[in-house]
Amino acid sequence: MAGETSRRIGVLSFRQGRLSEASRLVPEEVPVAFSYGGSTHAVMMATPSDLVDFAYGFSLAEEIIRSREDIVAVESVEAGAGIDVQITLKESTADALTARRRKMAGPVGCGLCGIESIEQAARQVVTVPEPLPWLSAHHVASAVRMLGDAQKLNRATRAVHGAGFYRPGRGLIALREDVGRHNALDKLVGSLVREGEAARDGAVVVTSRLSVEMVQKTAILGCPVLIAISAPTALAIDTANEAGMTLIGIARGDEFEVFTRPDRFMSGEAAHVA
Repeated sequence: MAGETSRRIGVLSFRQGRLSEASRLVPEEVPVAFSYGGSTHAVMMATPSDLVDFAYGFSLAEEIIRSREDIVAVESVEAGAGIDVQITLKESTADALTARRRKMAGPVGCGLCGIESIEQAARQVVTVPEPLPWLSAHHVASAVRMLGDAQKLNRATRAVHGAGFYRPGRGLIALREDVGRHNALDKLVGSLVREGEAARDGAVVVTSRLSVEMVQKTAILGCPVLIAISAPTALAIDTANEAGMTLIGIARGDEFEVFTRPDRFMSGEAAHVA
């Protein structure tokens, strides 16, 4: 099951006023469980590929780990209709997660698992490092174009999101795809963390809208620039401002909008942005 990202199915196609039998590739979507120390922590609906990257990125985003050294091993095991990703943590990290679970087992006052107040749900975002001086309109357009060109699964199915990391002078150095936008970003984060790539001198570029979780995940990675083809929410903008992140949305072709930190653009580009 792992690695099988698409399936061909028969369809009835209506084209140019006529019905005919045809076939189409559709992406696979399966339950993926993350288990720590033999206990399931979360189950996500995801594309069954790049699961080791997914494990690292999810663990970092959920603040279960702080670095790649906190994970000792990752093993994917088929479990009925889904996949159980079994993650072994180093002892001190495992102990911290156990203590966290004991706290989560206490009183619950809202619908968010393990969260006891609205203030906890609105987690404090980390401050991103100041980027190297590279940001320009040309780079933004190049990052978006390269992401689209590299999305093989989406080109075949037209049904998955993509998340990539763009670095000037090297182009798109990493790409991950998934039926879920959060999953695609978690997989990207995991791949960069595993490879030891510094996120300060590049940009995360995604095919989805910009919700607050997308900003939070990018901030945890330590990347100061987030680019998307769709628009952000108001809370995503507020969070990006708090993190010191340059947030760029509606990036299509050579056009885009800068929602936060437009002062970082080189040579006065995007100076029209308030």
